[in-house]
Amino acid sequence: MDRFWLNSYPQGVPARIDADHFASLVELFQDSVERFGERPAFANMGRTLSFRELDALSRDFAGFLQSRLGLERGDRLAIMLPNLLQYPIALFGALRAGLTIVNVNPLYTPRELRHQLSDSGTTTIVILENFAHVLEECLAQTPVKTVITTRMGDLLPFPKSTIVNLVVKYVKQLVPAFHIAGSIRFNDALSQGASEALQPVELSHDDLAFLQYTGGTTGVAKGAMLTHGNMVANVE
Repeated sequence: MDRFWLNSYPQGVPARIDADHFASLVELFQDSVERFGERPAFANMGRTLSFRELDALSRDFAGFLQSRLGLERGDRLAIMLPNLLQYPIALFGALRAGLTIVNVNPLYTPRELRHQLSDSGTTTIVILENFAHVLEECLAQTPVKTVITTRMGDLLPFPKSTIVNLVVKYVKQLVPAFHIAGSIRFNDALSQGASEALQPVELSHDDLAFLQYTGGTTGVAKGAMLTHGNMVANVE
């Protein structure tokens, strides 16, 4: 078959990909850390995380998930965050612990959130405290056992972190009152995980990386199963 479409590929784009080069997203991430350690990985609100810093922080979070929470390979962890530096730390930390990520729309109603958490079997959630009141309304009807909360400025340097958190809560009044007994601060999770050993989890292409839910426009949202193999092939 004449692969005529290759003529339209920009210079340097290969005709084939090696989808087997990395066994998982974790292997791909570790390769990036080794190659680009001191280069910027993510930047947000004036702070930049290098690949090396992201490696260390995600390792701490993974250690917390494994040792302090006892989470095991395949367990579901939901992330209900906007674009903040906490997101990649939670994401790669959970993947390094062998968990499956369930991304949650921060604008969900309690009904929508309850469905997604219950349908996915999520036992742990990382959530911005701005949305914690929504979770509080439906928490008892879900399998969630551990709630990890974070604030907008938690990953920013002092005093900017304190200023941002005070303005968001008391000036902008963007944090409705909530009470979730036993919730854990994200920064506390990182501190606790730093003293724990991380047990590497051997992942393959067949392991589930994400349960990515559809928009639910034609009914209830449905979880699409995305394996590490799916994601590595897309990145390649």
